[in-house]
Amino acid sequence: MAEATAGALEGLLVVSLEQAVAAPYASSRLADAGARVIKIERPEGDFARRYDNYARGESAYFVWLNRGKESLTLDIKDPDDAALLHRLLARADVFIQNLAPGAAARAGFGSAELRARRPGLITCDISGYGEDGPYRDMKAYDLLVQAETALASVTGTPDAPGRVGVSVCDIACGMASHAAILEALIARGITGEGRALACSLFDGMADWMNVPFLQHAYGNGIPPRLGLNHPSIAPYGAYACGDGSEVVIAIQNQREWARLCAGVLDDAAMADDPRFADNLARVANRPALNARIDAVFGRLTRAELVARLSAAQIAYGAVNTVADFADHPQLRRATVATASGPIDIAAPPVRIGGQTPALRPVPALGAHNDAIRAEFGG
Repeated sequence: MAEATAGALEGLLVVSLEQAVAAPYASSRLADAGARVIKIERPEGDFARRYDNYARGESAYFVWLNRGKESLTLDIKDPDDAALLHRLLARADVFIQNLAPGAAARAGFGSAELRARRPGLITCDISGYGEDGPYRDMKAYDLLVQAETALASVTGTPDAPGRVGVSVCDIACGMASHAAILEALIARGITGEGRALACSLFDGMADWMNVPFLQHAYGNGIPPRLGLNHPSIAPYGAYACGDGSEVVIAIQNQREWARLCAGVLDDAAMADDPRFADNLARVANRPALNARIDAVFGRLTRAELVARLSAAQIAYGAVNTVADFADHPQLRRATVATASGPIDIAAPPVRIGGQTPALRPVPALGAHNDAIRAEFGG
């Protein structure tokens, strides 16, 4: 299917003094929607450019998060470069920054000062732990925040906590910041006033941690870690087949539970067994439940089990490797240009009118220095 450019934010200027993941995530989504995003980098570049070199010599992180932007290298401690950044901001609609706590304000780019000059400006300050509180001055990176927010404590096997395998705290913060910027743009269109936004990695993940938080605060403690099994719903997890493969199944309601018993386990009466009659009972009697399921699944090959699950309309999935995912028949790809050549990435999740928006190139470091300096008098 032909590609299309979204363009909903075309004509907006976003200036982003950014590095790593959270702020670049937010600004990349604005760029995807057609905004002009000028990425301000240190002379040595965003350190995410050197996280790895797996994508044709480019950093996988950087390729993913910086498509469609213009790269301008500045030393904001240099008076001339600082003056150029102020000229950029005099025309900007949105300013995003995720420098170390207090660094932007000390350099003269604090959101309060900028919005006092231009009330229509939308500013978004991204930090590790927020603007106040005892942790406000602490540095924060994704894994640290996974540990601090207790995400690691609810992730992993019964034997040990684990790290979520992608930068989920950065992503949560970037997603929340992106949504807040869009809300602020809508509000500005009505009132003419910008907004001062702030979002932290900690707060972004704290919101996502509400279920275990509420279970702890109002229940009898949170469920234990169960690896590839849901702690609060059963059966919902990975089970071994007789050929050594694994299948993940998910039962979400009593209708599905009855169909699993009758159509997959060949035991319709099991649906009414008091030990398994509802989800709370199944969770409380998980060992006995799993023993019954394992006894049946262990006699079937994956193909045989999938046939039964499909016929009974039970949700199931494979425990894939990244290599399996790369070959997945459902995976949509998009091509993005880089200085090292074209790179295929997993396509943005939202299609517009059935089409995938075209992706603009990933900039080389300082690729737009001369053009931007000429345009803005630098």
